[in-house]
Amino acid sequence: MLPQGRLLLSRFSDYWKPFFKGRFLLVTNTLICGTLLATGDTLQQTREIRKNPGHKRDLVRTGRMFTIGCSMGPFMHFWYLWLDGLFPGRGIKIVMKKVFIDQIICSPVLGAWYFLGMGSMEGHTVEESWKEFKDKFWEFYKADWCVWPAAQMINFYFLAPNYRVAYVNVITVGWDTYLSYLKHRVDEVTDDLEEESESGISVDQHADIPPSLPEQLDDKF
Repeated sequence: MLPQGRLLLSRFSDYWKPFFKGRFLLVTNTLICGTLLATGDTLQQTREIRKNPGHKRDLVRTGRMFTIGCSMGPFMHFWYLWLDGLFPGRGIKIVMKKVFIDQIICSPVLGAWYFLGMGSMEGHTVEESWKEFKDKFWEFYKADWCVWPAAQMINFYFLAPNYRVAYVNVITVGWDTYLSYLKHRVDEVTDDLEEESESGISVDQHADIPPSLPEQLDDKF
């Protein structure tokens, strides 16, 4: 007879295993992508609130992260199916080929997808979103190479294909926190630019405006 702990684990696996098989796998991968991208943003906003207590949690922003994550889910699902079909097996040479192709093709595509998608939902034009992606691309891509080759070696060498997207998204909780930081760290600058466009006066120009006459008299007397 199995120990009680192993018995409970066995029963639990009977519930979650069907979600990683057949037609349910695509839905599972899609929801996991959205949920964990939103989780990463939640962690980043928590960090921002601790750093600046006056900062309020933006649930709409988290909702956008969830939406863009769900949109990536089907792409990642079929991407790994294609990659495993192109290079079947788990030999070290095959694994290294998969990692290299994933870094060269998939990472830049998902980076562009993320910035263009988030920019669109934030009301930016395609040109503005593309410029932001180009400005932040090398920072994003260098960080990507520091994290993902090692993580994907484990993914392609040890895991069954139907768990690839789930594994990637568990690892990406930390990565998604970084993506949220990278995407939203210029919010304060953006707010200043919006104020400038409304007033027609730049922040630096405010310093050049002379004080009013009453203020000058107050200074003298």
